[in-house]
Amino acid sequence: MSRLGNLGARLYRGEVGYDFIRNRKIWYGISILITITAIIGVAVGGLRMGIEFKGGAVFTTDTKAQISTAQATDVATEASGHMAIVQELGNGGLRIQITEVDTAKANEIKETLSDELGIPANDINADLVGPSWGEQIANKAWTGLGVFMILVVIYLAIAFEWRMAIAALIALIHDITITVGVYALVGFEVTPGTVIGLLTILGYSLYDTVVVFDSLKEGQKDITKQTRFTYSEIANRSINSTLVRSINTTVVALLPVAGLLFIGGGVFGAGMLNDISLSLFVGLAAGAYSSIFIATPLVADLKEREPQMKALKKRILAKRAAAAAKGESPEDGPEDLRDDAETAGTAIGRPRSHGRTPGKR
Repeated sequence: MSRLGNLGARLYRGEVGYDFIRNRKIWYGISILITITAIIGVAVGGLRMGIEFKGGAVFTTDTKAQISTAQATDVATEASGHMAIVQELGNGGLRIQITEVDTAKANEIKETLSDELGIPANDINADLVGPSWGEQIANKAWTGLGVFMILVVIYLAIAFEWRMAIAALIALIHDITITVGVYALVGFEVTPGTVIGLLTILGYSLYDTVVVFDSLKEGQKDITKQTRFTYSEIANRSINSTLVRSINTTVVALLPVAGLLFIGGGVFGAGMLNDISLSLFVGLAAGAYSSIFIATPLVADLKEREPQMKALKKRILAKRAAAAAKGESPEDGPEDLRDDAETAGTAIGRPRSHGRTPGKR
């Protein structure tokens, strides 16, 4: 068995672990800092909306131009009065995108490009996109997002409980905010591909969260009838038992997306791939983070406010304090107290010692 697989098995059995719940304030602080940075990026720099949302014209040529891409950008920008985006196509032609251009202005720009690029005007295709079309896409995207959020909350509230539904909703908003903020900070263009990517990452983020919640739901059965674990300790064990699985699924999902973003978009200059790959890459990473460091700790915080959970925690702490006062240890105390002491060790990452002689019942 590989080291990672062996670690996953030990995490699942509770032999080792990291106390995510105890250190939750650190993760909350990191998330708040990142979220504030993202919000400031959107408020100050704004989003660079694509032509599909703002309207404009797209000029494409089938033959190679006589000037470079940088020179074509300068020509198109000067002719239109707006910032132009020029991309070289696989056949050597150019794709020139200019926002906020009407039909009359598009014809004028086309003639200018024909002269400067050394290409006949008939060989330059001009496609106009109206801003109303982009507005319809945006409205449908917001509607779809709202419906998705409502359905998620309803489903989680029925399948699990309302506290988990609220925590999952906060985690989803956290992931979307960070992804949108990254777009604002790096200046990538927001296109329909970006919207598709944003809607796609919600499913991945929710998947990781539900996996942990399902483990937590199993672990909290009849929780008030025992005096071994507090709710926070059960939540922490649930995170650790699914940790390697979450890491594996996230890494496997990120690898092809990273190929699109860094190789397809960066090395080969396929700019259109960046629209969807950046949102997927950032969203997948943020979703994996939020399912472990945000969603489950939030559930633990909400549950620990319940009177019955407060009473349970009080009984457990009193029992452990009494065992410690008597000098009892996992090796020489009663079996249930041995389990409590072992749990305390597991919660801070120490291996469990079962303290039983092999073959002894």
